[in-house]
This record gives sequence, structure tokens and C-alpha cells, in this order.
Amino acid sequence: MATLGDIGVAATINILSAFAFLLAFAILRIQPVNDRVYFAKWYLKGLRSSPLRSGALVSKFVNVDFRSYVRFLSWMPAALQMPEPELIDHAGLDSAVYLRIYLLGLKIFVPIAFLAFAVMVPVNWTNKTLKLSNLTYSNIDMLSISNIPTGSHRFWTHLVMAYAFTFWTCYVLKREYEIVAAMRLHFLASEHRRPDQFTVLVRNVPPDPDESVSELVEHFFLVNHPEHYLTHQVVYNANNLSQLVNEKKNVQNWLDFYQLKYSRNPSRRPSMKAGFLGLWGDRVDAIDFYTSKIDSLTTEINLERNKILSNSKYVMPAAFVSFKTRWAAAVCAQTQQTRNPTVWLTEWAPEPRDVYWDNLAIPFVSLAIRRLIIAVAYFFLTFFFMIPIAFVQSLANIEGIEKAAPFLKPIIEVKVIKSFIQGFLPGIALKIFLIFLPDILMLMSKFEGFVSLSSLERRSATRYYIFQFINVFLGSIITGTAFQQLDNFMHQSANDIPKTIGVSIPMKATFFITYIMVDGWAGVAGEILRLKPLVIYHLKNFFLVKTEKDREEAMDPGTLGFNTGEPQIQLYFLLGLVYAVVTPFLLPFIIVFFALAFVVYRHQIINVYNQEYESAAAFWPDVHGRIITALIVSQLLLMGLLSTKKAAQSTPLLITLPILTIWFHSFCKGRYEPAFIRYPLQEAMMKDTLERAREPNLNLKSFLQNAYFHPVFKGAEDSESDPAAEEFEEPVLIPTKRKSLTNTPLPSKHSGSSSP
Repeated sequence: MATLGDIGVAATINILSAFAFLLAFAILRIQPVNDRVYFAKWYLKGLRSSPLRSGALVSKFVNVDFRSYVRFLSWMPAALQMPEPELIDHAGLDSAVYLRIYLLGLKIFVPIAFLAFAVMVPVNWTNKTLKLSNLTYSNIDMLSISNIPTGSHRFWTHLVMAYAFTFWTCYVLKREYEIVAAMRLHFLASEHRRPDQFTVLVRNVPPDPDESVSELVEHFFLVNHPEHYLTHQVVYNANNLSQLVNEKKNVQNWLDFYQLKYSRNPSRRPSMKAGFLGLWGDRVDAIDFYTSKIDSLTTEINLERNKILSNSKYVMPAAFVSFKTRWAAAVCAQTQQTRNPTVWLTEWAPEPRDVYWDNLAIPFVSLAIRRLIIAVAYFFLTFFFMIPIAFVQSLANIEGIEKAAPFLKPIIEVKVIKSFIQGFLPGIALKIFLIFLPDILMLMSKFEGFVSLSSLERRSATRYYIFQFINVFLGSIITGTAFQQLDNFMHQSANDIPKTIGVSIPMKATFFITYIMVDGWAGVAGEILRLKPLVIYHLKNFFLVKTEKDREEAMDPGTLGFNTGEPQIQLYFLLGLVYAVVTPFLLPFIIVFFALAFVVYRHQIINVYNQEYESAAAFWPDVHGRIITALIVSQLLLMGLLSTKKAAQSTPLLITLPILTIWFHSFCKGRYEPAFIRYPLQEAMMKDTLERAREPNLNLKSFLQNAYFHPVFKGAEDSESDPAAEEFEEPVLIPTKRKSLTNTPLPSKHSGSSSP
């Protein structure tokens, strides 16, 4: 059976692992040769220069200031010193609010842990229920609700604590929702002018036999928004062109590599095999081979670009439409444009760097079919993943392995091996299984057709959370229980099986403690080390870099990774809320995770991560909703557990808790969520008025006209002309070219058209 000593050994292993990662990071970060890896964000902002440019030869690569080694933990207070308003200016509101999730965990669980250890742990410990039973249990279970005798009046303590924990969690959630909503509105009111503030994305533009998509869009908005329409940009299907451009970049990298190799050894021209991956085929001159390939791709890119711009079949029934004011854009984005709700669909345009251009080429009518296909695929992915999860959980109990394989008992009983298997192996094995999951879920989201990186990440995060809930949490409890109590089930009557399952729920705390230590403690410490980007940077720096620009491109600052990071945090919220009443011993491990992760990710956000987009904390309703879900799950599981304990008097009173929690969620949804979905017209008008007063001669059209042009056209080195020039003429009230008046059922005083 697992003991507190085994958990102590496992904790020691993970603490030492985390300390080793932090120590390695503290040494590597102060080496001049690694400066671009650990301070990438400052280089991207142009606020830091390379220490390799000056100083003695040795000091260019190795830090010879021994005082800096003594202060190897100085990065921790430095990460906490930047005030939140300055952090928002430096890294964006998304990053600052993401860090508040960790603070939210500390605000919820620190008071709960104090109360649980002061009241519930003594109540649980002073019983002998498990000692008198035939169940497999650990010393940690002695501190849990499993050690309370059936029908005991002590369950009233757990009932009262469940109410206290719920009320405290809801209070903290409400306060945080209020703060984040105010931060978002203040950020939107104070931030600099951005193209997405004036622009809406129009989709499912109906086909017209007499007008092109561009003409149709212009006519529609001149007629229906005559005082406010400014300009528009149609969406092209440039996916093939994008692939060609990416292929050319890849070929250019190889050409740079061989040219650098030749410059280092001019006496010998580099050669390569022209076959697949350079493994076979005729040997050719590498520089000539890639030079000719680039010439060929350049010609192909120019032909493809001209074909897209001249052929109407590459124009999608969608457009980015910009208005003269934020108020007009808010009205258009938040209203229905025609009597037919399936055409001329408008929504806020993502900011230009947030647009996922490939999915704009997906026909709108196919989105429903795509999402149905992905829903079925996701169901099967979630269901069949239970098989490896069940195997992993069998490793979580030494007695289970010994019963299944008695010949391994002499080896397993060795103290070091036993502690490693029980305290480290299950968590790391599960982590390995989950490594490939985020990429699969992101591919699913892309197939569904979401048009912004932020929506892709939020969708993937939702699926990742559901997957973790079903497979990691419920799967660990259910399959773990089946392995752990199989022998008892075979020797019990059918009436006793529900009781055994109920008792076994808190007995999985041992596994989750080890998972928190491996994934939370050592995993977060490993994140700050950035071993993979460090190795890749030095390989690129040695083989490919020949200019300062190349060195900048070799940096991989990474991103916050909301689609994987936030669901992982939510798993710890779920574990903390579920086990707060059941097994309070788990809470300190979660608190350590939240504290360590807050410091580490604050450092990474300040010094390393590159911000891909800014959604102004649009993800917070998802964060709030998932914590509410965890709270309701904890209440339902406690009800199920107490029902097996014959706590007939206290159990019915728990029914009120989920009802109150759902009511609280509906209150927050109505009170605060609109700030994350809609943009108040009052705020838009205020910002427009202030801008007109400060900049009366602002040329907004020049600011907006190329903002939403596809990146493969914008700034292309081979482009002979600006393909957007024709699209951005001053809008005037023009007569429509349409002869069939199906989309203009009423006469238009501007277009001169008549009613059918």
C-alpha cells in the first residue's frame, strides 16, 4: 500500500527535478550565448542588443561575473516587479489576464486549504474505519472522508464545509469576473487605433449573375449603410499560392545553408543527391540546384498570383468591410442585415494578425457538415483513448501489479523502485500519452473552419478540457477503481459493490498527487528551461545563420499556448474542488503548482513569449464556465459518495448546492458576459468623438485599405503592382449593375433600381 513515506519520496524526486531545471535555467540564462533564447521578447521589440558584439572573446560566450551565479534566483523577484498596467502595455491584456487565472487558483484554494486542515483533517483522522476494513488503502486515505464510519454524524462537517467552499469560490469568481470585465472595457477604450475596431467580416454573400462579389458588397453597403461605409476587401482563395510561398521559403533556407557552407570552404563546391530527401538520385551541385528551383518557384508564384487576381472563381463569397467609425462597425457587426438570416452574415473581424487565412477559403455552407464530422471523430477519439488510460492507471498501485505479475514482487518491493513506480511513473506515462493530443485537437478545429487563431485556440481548449475531464479525471477514477478493487469485487455481494466504488473515489488521490507533482511542479520548471528551443537555436545558429537577420529568425520565442495551458490549469481547479472536501491532503500540492506556475509564466511572458494576437481577454467566460462546471461536478460526486455512507440526513441538503451554483452562473452570464461578446455603442461613440477631436484630419482610409489584404499579396518581393489598388477607390453612390433584383426587393433611392 502507498504510504506517506512513498509520497514523500515521490515528492522529493519531483522537487529535486524541478530544482534541477530551475538551477540549469538560472545558469544558462546568464550566458551571453543564450541571450536570444531567454530574452527573445526584448529582441523582438528591439529593446535589447546582443552581448556577443563586445568584450573579450571568452566573455562573449561565457559569463565570467561570478557574482551573477550567486544571485541565480534573482529572476524570481524580477518577474514579480513589473506592475500589471505596465505588463499590459508590454505583453497585452490576454497575457495579463491569463496570469490572473493562476492568482485565481491561489485566492480560492489557500483559504480553503487552511479551513480544511483546521477542521476536516482532524475529523477524518480520528477514526479507525479503514483499519477495520478489508479494503486496499493508503495512509493518505486515513486523512480523507473514507475514514469516516458509515452513518456517522461527522458527515455534517463535510456538508457544512461543502457549503463554505462553494460560497467562497463563487464570491471569488464573481469578484474576478467583475475585475476582468472592467479591465477589458478599459483596455478597449484606451488602446491605440486598430483596423479590427472599424471592420466587420461579411460571410455568405449571395451569388449574383450580374455583379462580381466586390461590386455586390460595395453596392449592398452603400445602400444599407450609406453614411458610414468606407471601403472593403474581398477574400481570395490563395491557399495554393500560400503553399508555394512557404515552399520557396524552405528552399531559400537550404540555399542559404549551402552558400554559407561554401563561403566557409571556397575550395569545394557543396553537392547533394537530387532524389527524395537527398537520399538517392544523381549527385548535383547543391547551390545551382536550389538556385534553379527558386527561379522556377518564383515564376510559378507569379503565374498563380496573376491567375488568382484575374479569375473570379478565386474570389470567395466573403469580404472585410470597413466603416468610418467604430460606432458604425459595432452596429453592423451586432445586427441582422437582411430578412434572410442565412445570408450577409456579419461578425467582428479578427485583428489582421489573428486571421487564419486558410479557413476563409472554406465555403460557408460546408461548415455545418464539417462540424458534424468533427463531432463524431472527437467522440471516438475520446472513447478509444480510455484503453491506454486504463493501462496507465494499473501502474498506479503496487499491489495491483503484484497480483497480476507475482514474479515481479521481489523487484518491485525494493524501496527505491517501489517509490519510483508509484510516485513518478504513472504521471509521466500519462503525460507522454497526452503530448500528441493538442496537435490533433488543433487540426480538428482548423477542419471545422474557424477563421481566427484566437477562436481556434479557444475551441481546442474546450475540447482539450472535455477530454481531460473524461479520460484523465473520470477515466482515472473509474478504471483505477476497477483495477484496484477487482479482487474485492469478486468476493463481495452485489449490494456491496456501490459502497466499494464510493469509497474508492477518494482513494485515487494518491495518483492525482503524483500527477500534480510530475505535470505541475517538474513540468512547469521544465517549461522555463526551454531545452528544445535552446538546442534548435544553437543548431540553426551554427549551420544556417550568416547575418543578424538570420539570427533573429532563428529565435523561437514561442507563445502562451492557451489551447493547452488553460485546460491544464482547469484540471487542477477540478481536482482541488473535488478533493477539497474528500481528501484535503491534496490541496497543498495544488497551491504549490499555482504559485510556481504564476512566477514562471510571468517571467516567460515578460521576457520570452511572443504575442500572436490580442483578443482583449475574450476567453474569460470560458475560464469562468469551466470552474463552475468543476464546482458542480465536485458537489455531485460528494452527493454520490455520501449516499454510499448512509448519510441520509445530510445528503438531501446537498441538492441545493448545484441549484445555487447554476443560478450563480446564470447571474454572472447575464451581468458580465455581454462585455466579452458585444461592444457597447456608448463606448464606441465616446472613442470616436475623442478621436475626431484629437485628430480632425485623420486619413482613416489609408490606415485601413491594406489591413486585410492576404499576406501572400502584401509586401511580396515579386509583385509587379499593387493588386489592391483597384479595390480601394473612394466609395460613391453608384447605380447597381444588377438586372435581377432578387437581393433588392425595395426601390433604392441611391441605386435607382425599382421594385420587381
